[in-house]
Amino acid sequence: MISPSLKLRRMKEGYIKFNLNWNQKPFDFSDDDYMALNSYRKKLFDLGFIGQYPDGIGFGNISIRYQQNQFIISGSATGGLKDLKKEHYALVTGFDIQHNHVTCKGLTKASSESLSHAIIYDANPKVNTVIHVHHKDMWNCYLMDLPTTNRKAEFGTPEMALEIKKYAHQSSGIIIMGGHPEGIITYGKSLVEANTILVNYYNKI
Repeated sequence: MISPSLKLRRMKEGYIKFNLNWNQKPFDFSDDDYMALNSYRKKLFDLGFIGQYPDGIGFGNISIRYQQNQFIISGSATGGLKDLKKEHYALVTGFDIQHNHVTCKGLTKASSESLSHAIIYDANPKVNTVIHVHHKDMWNCYLMDLPTTNRKAEFGTPEMALEIKKYAHQSSGIIIMGGHPEGIITYGKSLVEANTILVNYYNKI
Protein backbone atom coordinates (compact mmCIF):
# COMPACT_ATOMS: atom_id res chain seq x y z
CA MET A 1 0.00 0.00 0.00
CA ILE A 2 1.33 3.45 -0.96
CA SER A 3 1.68 5.87 1.95
CA PRO A 4 -0.30 9.15 1.73
CA SER A 5 2.93 11.20 1.72
CA LEU A 6 4.46 9.16 -1.11
CA LYS A 7 1.24 9.32 -3.10
CA LEU A 8 1.13 13.10 -2.68
CA ARG A 9 4.74 13.45 -3.82
CA ARG A 10 4.14 11.36 -6.90
CA MET A 11 1.00 13.31 -7.72
CA LYS A 12 3.02 16.52 -7.55
CA GLU A 13 5.67 15.01 -9.78
CA GLY A 14 3.06 14.07 -12.35
CA TYR A 15 2.10 17.68 -13.00
CA ILE A 16 3.78 20.42 -15.01
CA LYS A 17 4.99 23.16 -12.67
CA PHE A 18 6.26 25.66 -15.23
CA ASN A 19 4.18 28.14 -17.23
CA LEU A 20 3.50 26.41 -20.54
CA ASN A 21 2.80 28.00 -23.90
CA TRP A 22 1.61 24.99 -25.92
CA ASN A 23 1.17 25.25 -29.69
CA GLN A 24 -1.05 22.20 -30.16
CA LYS A 25 -0.02 21.45 -33.73
CA PRO A 26 2.05 18.61 -35.18
CA PHE A 27 5.72 19.18 -35.92
CA ASP A 28 7.89 17.18 -38.26
CA PHE A 29 11.12 15.43 -37.39
CA SER A 30 13.05 12.78 -39.24
CA ASP A 31 12.17 9.12 -39.12
CA ASP A 32 15.79 8.38 -38.19
CA ASP A 33 15.56 10.58 -35.07
CA TYR A 34 12.18 9.13 -34.18
CA MET A 35 13.36 5.54 -34.49
CA ALA A 36 16.54 6.24 -32.50
CA LEU A 37 14.61 7.97 -29.70
CA ASN A 38 12.02 5.23 -29.53
CA SER A 39 14.60 2.45 -29.62
CA TYR A 40 16.52 3.78 -26.62
CA ARG A 41 13.37 4.75 -24.78
CA LYS A 42 12.04 1.17 -25.09
CA LYS A 43 15.33 -0.16 -23.69
CA LEU A 44 14.94 2.18 -20.71
CA PHE A 45 11.31 1.14 -20.32
CA ASP A 46 12.26 -2.56 -20.29
CA LEU A 47 14.83 -1.90 -17.55
CA GLY A 48 12.25 -0.06 -15.45
CA PHE A 49 13.93 3.34 -15.80
CA ILE A 50 10.86 4.75 -17.54
CA GLY A 51 7.36 3.65 -16.66
CA GLN A 52 4.31 4.21 -14.53
CA TYR A 53 3.73 3.70 -10.82
CA PRO A 54 0.73 1.63 -9.63
CA ASP A 55 -1.07 4.88 -8.78
CA GLY A 56 -0.97 5.89 -12.45
CA ILE A 57 1.76 8.53 -12.24
CA GLY A 58 4.28 8.19 -15.05
CA PHE A 59 8.03 8.78 -14.76
CA GLY A 60 11.09 9.14 -16.95
CA ASN A 61 11.73 10.93 -20.23
CA ILE A 62 14.26 11.26 -23.01
CA SER A 63 15.26 14.06 -25.36
CA ILE A 64 17.58 14.99 -28.22
CA ARG A 65 18.77 18.36 -29.43
CA TYR A 66 16.85 19.58 -32.50
CA GLN A 67 18.18 22.98 -33.60
CA GLN A 68 20.35 25.22 -31.46
CA ASN A 69 18.74 24.95 -27.96
CA GLN A 70 15.46 23.51 -29.19
CA PHE A 71 14.93 19.85 -28.35
CA ILE A 72 12.52 16.96 -28.91
CA ILE A 73 11.31 15.34 -25.70
CA SER A 74 8.93 12.53 -24.81
CA GLY A 75 5.62 14.05 -23.82
CA SER A 76 3.88 14.49 -20.50
CA ALA A 77 1.91 11.48 -19.19
CA THR A 78 3.53 8.99 -21.59
CA GLY A 79 5.49 6.99 -18.99
CA GLY A 80 3.10 4.06 -19.06
CA LEU A 81 3.47 3.53 -22.81
CA LYS A 82 6.26 1.27 -24.01
CA ASP A 83 6.11 2.24 -27.67
CA LEU A 84 5.55 5.90 -28.53
CA LYS A 85 4.35 7.34 -31.80
CA LYS A 86 5.62 10.61 -33.21
CA GLU A 87 2.59 12.35 -31.76
CA HIS A 88 3.78 11.43 -28.24
CA TYR A 89 6.83 13.67 -28.58
CA ALA A 90 6.94 17.45 -28.18
CA LEU A 91 9.32 20.05 -29.56
CA VAL A 92 10.49 22.57 -26.98
CA THR A 93 11.05 25.75 -29.00
CA GLY A 94 11.86 28.13 -26.16
CA PHE A 95 12.32 28.42 -22.43
CA ASP A 96 13.04 30.99 -19.75
CA ILE A 97 14.50 29.46 -16.60
CA GLN A 98 14.24 32.64 -14.53
CA HIS A 99 10.54 33.10 -15.28
CA ASN A 100 9.75 29.36 -15.17
CA HIS A 101 8.41 29.34 -18.72
CA VAL A 102 8.44 26.76 -21.53
CA THR A 103 7.14 27.04 -25.10
CA CYS A 104 6.48 23.83 -26.99
CA LYS A 105 4.84 22.50 -30.12
CA GLY A 106 3.22 19.13 -30.77
CA LEU A 107 0.14 17.04 -30.14
CA THR A 108 1.41 16.21 -26.63
CA LYS A 109 2.57 18.63 -23.94
CA ALA A 110 6.28 18.66 -23.20
CA SER A 111 7.39 16.63 -20.19
CA SER A 112 7.15 18.13 -16.72
CA GLU A 113 10.95 17.75 -16.56
CA SER A 114 11.57 19.93 -19.62
CA LEU A 115 13.38 22.66 -17.66
CA SER A 116 15.90 20.09 -16.41
CA HIS A 117 16.66 19.09 -19.99
CA ALA A 118 16.65 22.69 -21.22
CA ILE A 119 19.29 23.92 -18.82
CA ILE A 120 21.74 21.22 -19.92
CA TYR A 121 21.32 22.02 -23.62
CA ASP A 122 21.66 25.71 -22.84
CA ALA A 123 24.72 25.26 -20.64
CA ASN A 124 26.65 22.89 -22.87
CA PRO A 125 26.51 23.00 -26.69
CA LYS A 126 28.35 19.65 -26.88
CA VAL A 127 25.38 17.81 -25.35
CA ASN A 128 22.89 16.29 -27.78
CA THR A 129 20.98 13.90 -25.52
CA VAL A 130 19.46 14.05 -22.04
CA ILE A 131 17.89 11.09 -20.23
CA HIS A 132 15.90 11.40 -17.00
CA VAL A 133 14.95 8.20 -15.20
CA HIS A 134 13.75 6.93 -11.85
CA HIS A 135 15.52 4.15 -10.00
CA LYS A 136 15.29 3.86 -6.23
CA ASP A 137 18.30 1.58 -5.69
CA MET A 138 20.59 3.63 -7.93
CA TRP A 139 19.44 6.87 -6.33
CA ASN A 140 20.11 5.55 -2.82
CA CYS A 141 23.45 4.07 -3.85
CA TYR A 142 24.89 7.14 -5.54
CA LEU A 143 23.26 9.97 -3.57
CA MET A 144 26.08 12.38 -2.59
CA ASP A 145 28.71 10.02 -4.06
CA LEU A 146 28.07 11.33 -7.58
CA PRO A 147 27.22 14.96 -8.47
CA THR A 148 24.03 15.61 -6.48
CA THR A 149 21.69 18.60 -6.58
CA ASN A 150 20.57 20.37 -3.42
CA ARG A 151 17.84 18.37 -1.68
CA LYS A 152 15.80 21.55 -1.19
CA ALA A 153 15.43 22.02 -4.97
CA GLU A 154 12.27 20.23 -6.15
CA PHE A 155 11.70 18.63 -9.54
CA GLY A 156 10.49 20.76 -12.43
CA THR A 157 11.46 24.09 -10.84
CA PRO A 158 13.95 26.83 -11.77
CA GLU A 159 15.82 25.97 -8.57
CA MET A 160 16.36 22.41 -9.75
CA ALA A 161 17.39 23.59 -13.21
CA LEU A 162 20.01 25.93 -11.75
CA GLU A 163 21.32 23.14 -9.52
CA ILE A 164 21.67 20.90 -12.57
CA LYS A 165 23.54 23.65 -14.43
CA LYS A 166 26.33 23.45 -11.83
CA TYR A 167 27.19 19.95 -13.02
CA ALA A 168 26.54 20.23 -16.77
CA HIS A 169 29.95 21.60 -17.77
CA GLN A 170 31.27 18.31 -19.17
CA SER A 171 30.25 16.88 -22.54
CA SER A 172 28.75 13.86 -20.77
CA GLY A 173 27.91 12.84 -17.24
CA ILE A 174 25.44 11.75 -14.59
CA ILE A 175 23.57 13.83 -12.00
CA ILE A 176 21.64 12.59 -8.97
CA MET A 177 18.60 14.78 -8.29
CA GLY A 178 18.82 15.26 -4.52
CA GLY A 179 15.42 16.93 -4.17
CA HIS A 180 13.72 14.48 -6.52
CA PRO A 181 13.79 11.03 -4.85
CA GLU A 182 14.65 8.29 -7.39
CA GLY A 183 15.46 10.92 -10.03
CA ILE A 184 18.66 10.55 -12.09
CA ILE A 185 19.88 12.38 -15.19
CA THR A 186 22.50 11.28 -17.69
CA TYR A 187 23.56 13.28 -20.70
CA GLY A 188 26.02 13.05 -23.55
CA LYS A 189 26.99 13.81 -27.12
CA SER A 190 24.71 11.02 -28.36
CA LEU A 191 21.96 8.64 -27.31
CA VAL A 192 24.53 5.86 -27.18
CA GLU A 193 26.77 7.79 -24.80
CA ALA A 194 24.04 8.95 -22.41
CA ASN A 195 22.51 5.47 -22.28
CA THR A 196 25.88 3.77 -21.76
CA ILE A 197 26.67 6.01 -18.78
CA LEU A 198 23.36 5.11 -17.17
CA VAL A 199 23.65 1.37 -17.77
CA ASN A 200 27.27 1.24 -16.60
CA TYR A 201 26.39 2.80 -13.23
CA TYR A 202 23.32 0.57 -13.00
CA ASN A 203 25.48 -2.54 -13.47
CA LYS A 204 27.72 -1.49 -10.57
CA ILE A 205 25.04 -1.50 -7.89
